[in-house]
Amino acid sequence: MHNIQVADKAFELLLENDNIAKRTRLIGIQINLDYENRCPIFIGVLNGSFLFMADLLKEINISCEIGFVKVSSYKGTESSGTIKQTFGLPEDLHNRDVIIVEDIVDTGFTLKYILSEVYKQNPASVKVCSLLLKPTALQTPIDELEYVGFEIANEFVVGYGLDYDGLGRNLIDIYRAKTVAPNLP
Repeated sequence: MHNIQVADKAFELLLENDNIAKRTRLIGIQINLDYENRCPIFIGVLNGSFLFMADLLKEINISCEIGFVKVSSYKGTESSGTIKQTFGLPEDLHNRDVIIVEDIVDTGFTLKYILSEVYKQNPASVKVCSLLLKPTALQTPIDELEYVGFEIANEFVVGYGLDYDGLGRNLIDIYRAKTVAPNLP
């Protein structure tokens, strides 16, 4: 199944689950090496990161803790730029190694907001692990972005935790919105 429909939008296959799993395994190996003899706290950004974070943590064999934060800045397919913290960060991040787990980084506004909130607690270190990165959409540099699964074009994507108006998070692959060809004479 290479083309799917989610609500009123048509999507085509972008990343198969096998490729996502291989890349997630490699990121897990790297984190295990980088954080050997440390106990990082992974903070998943809900709702989008839940599948990636679950699969990533299955690859982590060092001691670690887990927390979540929920923020939102999306309406439909566009980032609204207004960030709402629906429920907050764990409150024990002082002197901790923090790894923020994202499904996707596009403009970077939501992530910058989360980072500023994390730094208020004086953690020992902060890194970001994101399954997807849209380099051309990034509007603010993010030095903490250490682990990236895939760089993708500035296209709207759905599946594997990513949604379109709440739908499609349960798809095991990642799909991109099909562009409608212009009407030619």
